Amino acid sequence: MKYYVVDAFAERLFTGNPAGVSILEQWLPEDLMQNIAAENNLSETAFAVKTGPHAYQLRWFTPAGEIDLCGHATLATAYVIANFYEAEVEQLTFETQSGILNVAKRGERYELDFPARMPERIELTEQMVEALGVTPLEAYLSRDLMFVLESEEAVRNLAPDFAKLKQLPLGLGASVTAKSETVDFASRSFFPKLKVDEDPVCGSAHCNFIPYWADRLGRNGLVAHQLSKRGGTLYCRLEGDRVRIAGTAVLYSIAELQL
Repeated sequence: MKYYVVDAFAERLFTGNPAGVSILEQWLPEDLMQNIAAENNLSETAFAVKTGPHAYQLRWFTPAGEIDLCGHATLATAYVIANFYEAEVEQLTFETQSGILNVAKRGERYELDFPARMPERIELTEQMVEALGVTPLEAYLSRDLMFVLESEEAVRNLAPDFAKLKQLPLGLGASVTAKSETVDFASRSFFPKLKVDEDPVCGSAHCNFIPYWADRLGRNGLVAHQLSKRGGTLYCRLEGDRVRIAGTAVLYSIAELQL
């Protein structure tokens, strides 16, 4: 079985967020897909099965379990299909747990059409402050916790306590964000509950960030940096109840799994 590793939201190797991708003829047993994701130990591994012209079912697995939405592994899957399975394809449709997701190829970029998830403001707790190691300006919740910090430098220098983040009763993951000095906003994302301490570039978190920053900054077109060690750039737009998130990808490897 072919297994690809693609650096998503990356302009060169060893940046962005690596995702595993396998395009299947039919679904594997769920426990086998989970074992593959755990064995390869990337933040997400994507599995897709073709259902029609330029259309696929798509599922994402972290090392700890299946997840309902993943941006970088969707971009990586689109890259694999466009380069190895459907030459010259310009538009792909994915059926997922989060509904129908479309990906358009725009030159070297792949543009994801995802649901906007404006987070709701919540009360900041002492447990959150202890886990982060700083006091955020604001706290929000959608699927994940989202904390607004005072500066891009505070986002870059954050050193959270992952064990304490894992114990927070709210949120699947936790992300921090602030207005950027060089682009529109910066962020980092953490998922210790899924055995991923820091997700290098988290597309699904931008389903929260984009509507929040579009409202704060008063414009719908935004450029974002994720400030993990690997780093990544995302080109964003809010369109009603949808967000568009675009980036480039680079192939790292092609392997044959001995299953």
